Amino acid sequence: MEYEKSELPPYSAVAVPDWRRRWSPRRSRGVRFVVLACLAFIVYAQWRQIESHPKRSSISELSVEKLNEDLRLCSKLHSKPQDPIGLGRERNARYVDGHKPTLIKNATIWVGEPADGTSAEDARAGKGFSWINADVLLEYGLIKEVSEGIDAGSLSSDTIVWDAKGRQLTTGIIDMHSHAGVDSLPNLNGNDDTNEMGSNITPYVRSIDGINVFDHQIQVIKSGGVTTSLILPGSSNNIGGEAFVIKHAVGKPDGRNETSIADLLADPDRNWRYIKMACGENSKRTYGQPGEHGPTSRLGESWEFRHAFEQAAKVVQAQDDWCNLAESVGVENMNTYLPQEIEWETLSAVLRGQVHVNTHCYTVPDLEAFVDHTNEFKFPVRAFHHAHQTFLVPEVLKRAYGDSPPASALFADNMWYKAEAYIASEYAGKILYENGLTPIYVSDNPVLNAQHVVFEAAKAFGYGLPYHAALAAVTTAPAERLGLGERIGKVKPGFDADIVVWDSDPLSVGATPIQVWIDGTAQFDDPVELTKPTTATPSVVPETAAITDESITMNDVVFTGVSKSFLSPDSKQYSGSEDLTVTISHGKITCIGTCEPELEVATKSGTRIIPLQNGYLTKPFTVFGSTLGLNAIDAESDTDNGGGPAIFSRAVDGLALETKKLFYAQKYGVTRAISAPKYSGQMTHQGTSVGFRTAAKHALEKGAVFADDAAVHYTLDLHAKSGSTSISNAVNTLRHKLLEAVGSNATAAADPFTEAAFLAKVVDGSLPLAVTTHSADVIASLLQVKKTVDSAIASSSSSSSSRDTTTTTTTTTTTSGISLAIIGGAESFLLADELAAAGVGVVLSPLLSYRDRWDRRRALTGAPLTNGTAVDRLAAAGAPVAVGIDEDWQVRDVGLLAGIAYRNGGGALSERDALDLVSDNVYAILGLGKKEKGQEKEKGQEQEGEEEEQEEGVGEFVLFEGSPLEIGARVRAVGSGLGDEVTVFV
Repeated sequence: MEYEKSELPPYSAVAVPDWRRRWSPRRSRGVRFVVLACLAFIVYAQWRQIESHPKRSSISELSVEKLNEDLRLCSKLHSKPQDPIGLGRERNARYVDGHKPTLIKNATIWVGEPADGTSAEDARAGKGFSWINADVLLEYGLIKEVSEGIDAGSLSSDTIVWDAKGRQLTTGIIDMHSHAGVDSLPNLNGNDDTNEMGSNITPYVRSIDGINVFDHQIQVIKSGGVTTSLILPGSSNNIGGEAFVIKHAVGKPDGRNETSIADLLADPDRNWRYIKMACGENSKRTYGQPGEHGPTSRLGESWEFRHAFEQAAKVVQAQDDWCNLAESVGVENMNTYLPQEIEWETLSAVLRGQVHVNTHCYTVPDLEAFVDHTNEFKFPVRAFHHAHQTFLVPEVLKRAYGDSPPASALFADNMWYKAEAYIASEYAGKILYENGLTPIYVSDNPVLNAQHVVFEAAKAFGYGLPYHAALAAVTTAPAERLGLGERIGKVKPGFDADIVVWDSDPLSVGATPIQVWIDGTAQFDDPVELTKPTTATPSVVPETAAITDESITMNDVVFTGVSKSFLSPDSKQYSGSEDLTVTISHGKITCIGTCEPELEVATKSGTRIIPLQNGYLTKPFTVFGSTLGLNAIDAESDTDNGGGPAIFSRAVDGLALETKKLFYAQKYGVTRAISAPKYSGQMTHQGTSVGFRTAAKHALEKGAVFADDAAVHYTLDLHAKSGSTSISNAVNTLRHKLLEAVGSNATAAADPFTEAAFLAKVVDGSLPLAVTTHSADVIASLLQVKKTVDSAIASSSSSSSSRDTTTTTTTTTTTSGISLAIIGGAESFLLADELAAAGVGVVLSPLLSYRDRWDRRRALTGAPLTNGTAVDRLAAAGAPVAVGIDEDWQVRDVGLLAGIAYRNGGGALSERDALDLVSDNVYAILGLGKKEKGQEKEKGQEQEGEEEEQEEGVGEFVLFEGSPLEIGARVRAVGSGLGDEVTVFV
């Protein structure tokens, strides 16, 4: 056998003996004798075999009944599932007898497909799609009719008539990547069944065996319009096990006859099966033990995959051989049963094309290796999940085995949380779609709260994915990839009656369901409906947002078409026109208004004039409590400042600038951040925070740091037990430290940077105390601590005043107590009045909390389940409130988070109020502002002239095209507050 030098020998290659050696006559005679003896034996054996053949059936003692079962199974093994039909069914298999028909009147409907006659090319371009005015009849768990003017009088008398009042109606949202039920919330060790950690290769386990039907998150997810989810095992394993598609209707309260996992199944007939696999970091980190077992590298992972597929292929071959022989000679002549191995049954079904494969793969090497596996073992992939780098290699995806390249199941802009998520783009969906591929948006619940998975699609639309494709990315596209495209994902006769009526465009900020139907049954008895104006029916599909990723720096530039300005009152602001001009000279705003003289000068001098449509001029956004400036990749310690329960440090000493996170912060209008060192993990804090500008190159650049020590931070959430063994001990320790600081003279110590020195500043009122916690119980304890410490301060001040009367020196104490702020605050709304009375501010991080941890189990998730969220309750009580971010990737979403508070606040917040949540309110809560300016001047007294010049113009601002509170707004200019240039996006 010959093969090229560069090739490895095939598996069947064996050593070839050299028969060309000379034989001696003596050996030749001996060999002849042996050959003759062998021939004689073969003749005898053949005679015996022929003689005994008629008696073969009597030798086999196998069960004929079992053999016939095995033969019937052969037919099933060789069959390939088909997508189940929708149209033509009289009733949904999930329909519960006795449920009444429902007629939804006066709806504005997104059908989910273009008008008849639209070519495939035109449909991909978005032609033929529109919102239509019609009624929808739901009966027997199906959509029976979609047309205008359905006469309720012609229907059965028990039909429920529901008036949509012109609101927008879509099919139920489909989340193609969720762990709801297996990763139950709140997260407790006893409830976590996400990954089977006994082995890396576990195709034999099934998510259905661990779904907790009482996971409240199933209901929360449904409140966001999600009716169907693919429940996957986790991603720790290269092959994680079988997944199942469920609907979010549980038990009798949701219109079901029973409370069971089986009753959740979206397709009771189980036409298709699903499996979860995963490439990359997780498996080698979880299972790799050098010298003991792998994988420890991506190289090892590829072997794990190939070895597993090889085992499954052997089972497939053995089964096919048995089936062929049984059909040939009859089962009564078989000496063995059909080979079956439960360990490899699911993976064997993958190779037979009976299981839809969903694979977690981020990076190019992972993607390319897995594509190679699909071609080597001949199986298709329905979707790559997470898939951050798929937009870079569309041609690689198109090389995957099968009739259709894999879809990419993505987040809109969640990235940087580990090395394989570092290379990514918010424009991935747009780029994939332009390359003929399919983007799908998912939650990975509880990584993201699946209640808001439609918000991921909305952001994708804002990042340039066409409107129809963005809405398809959470409806028709996942339905098709699940093999259920004829049953769910569209509003058409024959489809399952899974319907959502929204209070606003589903791809707008804060869009919330008014009612949700699953299999024709309304899911909320008394849903909370937010107060929002009914918008006119869209006459056309909204235009795709224009994308600008290129930037230039300018000294002088003029913008026209600015409709609103939200800069502080002391800037030169004009408010008499809806069409303002903004002139910028040497990086600072010199005029807001008609600015006719400045326009004339700009025209003559050739200064660039940029027209805007609906321009918004705002203060820059400030992010408080993130790891910006102290971390570049969340999970990579080398890129992180670090920290620990026993360490109290200053963030300013660890400031690391010019990272990708900070670049995007500035690009999306976040010019300032206030960050503190970690206590033990993400969103924990201990030490003093630093206030800095995100565009700075290093900490010594003029204006880079505006507050060396903005606040003193401690953490009293569940992480506090890692350093104090108990929450009560942690609270008591903080109380003890503060009381020790009262009356001490630590501010005059030789080292003013110790923990004691900073606590002395807290008790004398010159620094705020910021505590990270979510529990209402801990917040109540903190209010008691504040009361105790404030009383001690008052007593100390009184004693000092008494002593001072005996001397010629008079001491004036202005401190009335410590300034306390809460970071996190998921349950802070329960003490809204008490916080307001104590003047304690809350920075909600995140804005939209949910029950992901025990100390947040009472969080408000909003309509239609709860009347408002924490921001609404705090604002209504008059408690100081701001909005932060709990993960750094959210720097792109800061304006949109403020927009959610604005849109869903029932008119309680104005646009300015909403923008203040992510700017001025942060400084008010921390007591920064004038003190901050004083620090900057003190640090740069030798440049007093330049400082005074800054006061003549505003050098820190953001110009948007469109409202920053809405999807699709574009940052067009950023004044960073550094130097004499402005960054302009063109």
